Amino acid sequence: MKTQASALTDDFNDPLITIEEDEEAHEEDLWFLPGPLEEEPDDLPPGPRAEPPDTAVIEDWAKAEGVHAARLARVAGRLGALDDRLLRGPEGWRHRLALIEAADLSWFAGDRVSADRLALWVSMRLSGAQDDPNALARVGWAVRRLTGGPGPKVDLAAFLDRRDPENIEDSAERFEDRAGGWLDVMTAAAELHPITRACMGFHLWSLAGLGQHGDQIEAAATASRIAASDGSGAIFAPLAMGGAGGLRVSGSPAERLARWLDGMNSAILTAMRTLDDIEAWTGRAENVMEQLFGRTPAALRKVLTEWPLVSAPMAEAMTKASRSAVQRNLAWMEESGLIREVTGHGRYRMWCIAD
Repeated sequence: MKTQASALTDDFNDPLITIEEDEEAHEEDLWFLPGPLEEEPDDLPPGPRAEPPDTAVIEDWAKAEGVHAARLARVAGRLGALDDRLLRGPEGWRHRLALIEAADLSWFAGDRVSADRLALWVSMRLSGAQDDPNALARVGWAVRRLTGGPGPKVDLAAFLDRRDPENIEDSAERFEDRAGGWLDVMTAAAELHPITRACMGFHLWSLAGLGQHGDQIEAAATASRIAASDGSGAIFAPLAMGGAGGLRVSGSPAERLARWLDGMNSAILTAMRTLDDIEAWTGRAENVMEQLFGRTPAALRKVLTEWPLVSAPMAEAMTKASRSAVQRNLAWMEESGLIREVTGHGRYRMWCIAD
């Protein structure tokens, strides 16, 4: 009896049809289904991406602080020496440095207020026809903030003299919210050195929406107060006295901190040399003026150490002396080589101490 040939093949070399291949064969027959997603063009606009938290930038500044740890220590040491010297010195030294710093900051910000115009404005609210009253007001604000008062960490809005208007729209972004966001980042960076925090805060100023007025003076004055927040003699840390290169906005956090430290180091050295000159002049003036009697000579010496430039009306208002007494003593001091006249005019004359 002949056996019927089996329907199954005994050739094991023939490939077997797997379940997956069978499913793929069936899917190819389903022509009415849409193709794979990757084959379709993506014409949709990209969706919103998750923004990093505001405090994410702190890590970059912490790394920059580690890179420049040695340089930071040297600058902090010099700032500590300035703080100790101002703590032991007369109050007028702080005022003089604040006037110089504010005038230099005005040149950095583009206001270009000279020291003599600033002295007249701060002391007697006098301005010329060529002076910009808004610029004088900004620099005058800087002098007030660099000479005393609560720091920016207490109330930034009060420190800046900026408040939201009472009739602000509900949809408008409030200044208090922007200031609060900036303060939150600064608070989160409490582990950083005050000098590093000051640099970070200065460079985050416009990103936080605080610089819409173009007031770089505000950002610099705020940062200078933060940098000196651990001191008790120096109310602010000089930033612009040695040039404003440290305030340039470009580069990575490490590059910005390096420029910041170099600029602060130069400014502190300039401040220390200024105090050296004032101290040496005060001793020389006391010896030369021993022969003079009355309270006007001593009062004039005090005014001349507090202000970089002094006019006769300024000296009269501050010493409470008569105009004749002030003019007589100024003329005597000029003849003795203690002061020199810097304007070269017959009217509106200004004097400064002679080196």
